[in-house]
Amino acid sequence: MNPEVVQKLLPLALAFIMFYLGMTLALADFWRVAQRPAALAVGLTGQLVLVPLAGFAVASLNGLDPLMAVGLMVLAACPGGVSAGLLTHLARGDTALSISLTAVTSLVSMLTLPLILNLSLQHFMGSSLQAQLPLAPMVRSIFLLTTLPVLLGMALRWKAPNAVSRWVPTASKVATTLFVLIVLATFWDQREVLSQHLPTLGPATLLLNAAVLGSAYALATQARLQHGDRIAVVTECGLQNSALGIFVCLQLLASPAMSAPSVVYALLMNAGGIAFVLLMRRRRGLGTVAA
Repeated sequence: MNPEVVQKLLPLALAFIMFYLGMTLALADFWRVAQRPAALAVGLTGQLVLVPLAGFAVASLNGLDPLMAVGLMVLAACPGGVSAGLLTHLARGDTALSISLTAVTSLVSMLTLPLILNLSLQHFMGSSLQAQLPLAPMVRSIFLLTTLPVLLGMALRWKAPNAVSRWVPTASKVATTLFVLIVLATFWDQREVLSQHLPTLGPATLLLNAAVLGSAYALATQARLQHGDRIAVVTECGLQNSALGIFVCLQLLASPAMSAPSVVYALLMNAGGIAFVLLMRRRRGLGTVAA
């Protein structure tokens, strides 16, 4: 696919995915989660603190190229991925908590992503966000592509719940298909960069995913969360919104090579997530994943 086409379709696909997410949410979901503040606090701590720290450790210990290190930090600073809700459901976790965490971290990422990116640029490249991209346009772009579509989806569900209930199954398939196509198209477009960096990025991204999954589970267990809440926290931390990471690198930072960690992680994180689902189902005696 033509790189210009990818860059034009990526933000539209991302906005639609977040709009679909909004159609699955209602204010009552936030109220129910608010009644379990410990689970929400642990999930937010894992996503907003644990994941970026794990990303920094992996980028530093693996001696990544500065460009790749910043790209990995962009990914680590992104909110939870849309597919986290599906994997939470398959693992018999609390899907509402996972969806709520995705929505909340998408809101908070308007502030945390530019902050983490700025610190990463200073540490790994001796640069700064202000020197490459004004803060206001970046915050505005994240709002338009993540927060606003979620709010619009929720508003549509509130105004036309019956119609939305009919649209959600189709919207889910469309959102998933769009995400897969955009990731694959970006992967193909960046195949030379990936081929060059795969020996380093492959182990680094696998290590990041394993470290995040294990650390998130340990954090949730130490906090004595319910089993379903633990599953939601782990999947939320282990599955990043790599589409947002790709968009930030391609369009906001104008660095296609920097998007390589997000592309590689997008392809590998699902393997770790599925392995976790199978492990949780085996512990519950549910057998293979069928629903």
